[in-house]
Amino acid sequence: MIEDCTALILAGGGSRRMGQDKAELLLDGRTLLEQVATAMQALFPKVLVSVRQPRAGVPYAQVCDAQPGSGPLAGLVAGLAAADTGWVFAVACDMPFIAPELVQYLASLRAGHQAVVPRVGAHPQPLAAFYRRDALPLLQACLDARALSLRGALDKLTVRYADESGLRQFDAALHSFFDLDTPQEWAAATTMRK
Repeated sequence: MIEDCTALILAGGGSRRMGQDKAELLLDGRTLLEQVATAMQALFPKVLVSVRQPRAGVPYAQVCDAQPGSGPLAGLVAGLAAADTGWVFAVACDMPFIAPELVQYLASLRAGHQAVVPRVGAHPQPLAAFYRRDALPLLQACLDARALSLRGALDKLTVRYADESGLRQFDAALHSFFDLDTPQEWAAATTMRK
C-alpha cells in the first residue's frame, strides 16, 4: 500500500472517438471504471474519481472539474485540490491493464521530484503518473492561462521520466499503457484478456 498517495481516476472525458461513455464499457463483465478502481484500491488507501458532473452509482468520492471542457488538466487540478495526501497517482479510466508492480516502481522514483511520468517511446504518459500535491499552483496557473496540454504542463514541473527499459521490468509488453479510445481498441482489449 502506498500510504502517502491518493489514486485519482480520470473519468470526465467526452469519449467522442469511442462513441459512448468509456467508463461504462464492459470488459470481462465489469466496467472499465470498476476495473481501474479495483486495481487502485489494492495500491492506495483512497480513491477519487474525476468527473465532468457527478456520476450516479459510483461508490467512490468524486471531484468535478472547476473549469468544464478543459480536458485532463482540469481533472488533475481538481484531484490535487481535493486530495489530503502529499501525492496523487493519476490514471485514466480507460487503462484497464495497469500493472500494480509498475505503479510500485514509479512510486519508488518520487524523491526530489514533483512528478514521475512514464515515457513510452518518445511519448510521456501523464495519465499513468505520480504528481506531488505542491505542483498544484503551477498546474492551476496553466489551467487559468488556458494552456490545457497536460504534456505541456509537465515542462513547468521537476519531472522524473521513467523510460521503457525500467518499465519493461514490471510490464514486459507495456500493456499498462494500452488505453481504449476507439471501438477497435476496445475489441483488441477483449482479446488481450484471454
